[in-house]
Amino acid sequence: MSDEEQYLSWDDIERSVEILTAKISSLPRTFSSIDTVSRGGLVPSRLIADGLGIEKIYVDQNHISSDSLFVDDIFDTGDTFNKIISRYDASSEFVFATLFARVGKNYPSNLLYGEQTKDDGYVVFPWDRIEYAKSKKK
Repeated sequence: MSDEEQYLSWDDIERSVEILTAKISSLPRTFSSIDTVSRGGLVPSRLIADGLGIEKIYVDQNHISSDSLFVDDIFDTGDTFNKIISRYDASSEFVFATLFARVGKNYPSNLLYGEQTKDDGYVVFPWDRIEYAKSKKK
């Protein structure tokens, strides 16, 4: 348990991207595109796409093709996963890739992640520091 934030650096992100890209590359399949949600998933999707040589990134789609990899920044409560899997062509083939996974959670078998969080404190990514700072002032 922790009430402290976990501030991540770009070095942390690049390390997690390398780990996650290696895991995705070891799968017995390839992906023609990446799907993501706006905000938290945009930057990780671009970094993973670069690492895998994927050119197409789709954002906030209502329907996700079975040959598309889903990328987000963190697996936390599972809400995004549960919302997105229903949009996927074939849920048995769904791959949900995140840079970080909340430690201590039960992970679905469809999840690939780069690293686990240190604890249950809020994770502050380099791209959401301004938004997080504003939220703390409210």
